[in-house]
Amino acid sequence: MIEVFKWKQMDYYNRGDGRPSRQPNPSAPVVFPGQYNRNRGKRDVLTSRDTPSGFKSRSDFADDSGPYIAYNNVPMGVTHFRGRLFVTMPRRRVGIPSTLNYIDLQRDGKQSSPKLYAYPNFELNQFNASEQNLVSVYRTTVDACQRLWFIDTGMLEYPNNRQQIRRPSIWIVNLKTDRVIKRYDIPESIVDTGRGLASLTIDVVSEKQCNNAYAYIPDLVNSRLYVYSLADDRMWAFSHNYFNFDPLAGDLHIGGQTFRWDDGIFSTTLGAQHSDGSRDVYFHAMASNNEFVVSNKVLQQESNAARSDHGNDFRVLGSRGQNKQSTMHDYDPKTGVIFYAEIQTNGVGCWKSSNPFTAANHGTVTSNAESMIYPSDLTIDEDGNIWVMSNSMPIFIYSQLDPNTYNFRIWRQNVHEAKRNTVCE
Repeated sequence: MIEVFKWKQMDYYNRGDGRPSRQPNPSAPVVFPGQYNRNRGKRDVLTSRDTPSGFKSRSDFADDSGPYIAYNNVPMGVTHFRGRLFVTMPRRRVGIPSTLNYIDLQRDGKQSSPKLYAYPNFELNQFNASEQNLVSVYRTTVDACQRLWFIDTGMLEYPNNRQQIRRPSIWIVNLKTDRVIKRYDIPESIVDTGRGLASLTIDVVSEKQCNNAYAYIPDLVNSRLYVYSLADDRMWAFSHNYFNFDPLAGDLHIGGQTFRWDDGIFSTTLGAQHSDGSRDVYFHAMASNNEFVVSNKVLQQESNAARSDHGNDFRVLGSRGQNKQSTMHDYDPKTGVIFYAEIQTNGVGCWKSSNPFTAANHGTVTSNAESMIYPSDLTIDEDGNIWVMSNSMPIFIYSQLDPNTYNFRIWRQNVHEAKRNTVCE
């Protein structure tokens, strides 16, 4: 893949300098890891969203009162749409000026380490200025109707001081006007906190049926799959054993760090449309080497979510092979290939969906344990270009990033070139 951008530390055109410090509200409820899901009778899990107990971050030993602390800004998601590259910055530490940002490729595309613009503007990213503003965004996606969708977790994930200061919510922004056209607060009856909401996939038939859209939202902590209907403005939750992490696949070694994560269902992607109009929804847990599938028609029926037995509606596809744990994956309709961001191989893998789902039919697009440490996001734009973010996250969590070396990178490759000379051709 082609390295497009790289940063030692992230920077912004508007750091918020000179503004009052945006620290947590002391009166906000403080929630600690052991308190999550207590009413659901589930054991505590340690996921990619958690910081080890008692861990001292670099900012603990420095001035943590400013609106911008360079070290604390770790990018997570990347999505391209017509000259703008959207980059998210979840608020896992203090000192993050804006959680939703973009790079103007026409203006800054030739720079190696461009600064970020807040999106849609700086003001909407100031969570303490208004209850209507953004708190923390992990990943974004663009649908067929030129709309940007994302989940605001509503959570400040500061070490030893995690706070759910807003309801987690679904946002939709019109990319033609850069105006927010929908915000849906996820009911507490669906999920108590936004801790496990890291991505979403949008199912809309065409730009002529924009209101008939569904969002599929994995919950990596509660091991559930949520469905949101835009037309009905309703949301429901599916539970299934296939959403759980694999206890044999949670031990990871990435970037020189050895640790265990229990991340459940993490990524969903839509396959090709069948003759009856249905589409397969592929999904996997991050702490797993397996892939599963279910029809979108099953997910779109709210009554199905209440079933105690789903029969054979959810199916096991098989294993991608050993050490093939994946964060995000995306289906390319032009080639029929699903591309995976693989965290143990520090690379990108592929599978041609017309082939049997076997380890032998999974190819390696690229792998680099030095420069592609922890690919945290993978998306494919309307032009058939794969975009990948690698962010060295395990080093940030369990050790220390070196601010004098390049820690964060964005990569790009056309789908046809990516599958060349692999079993995915």
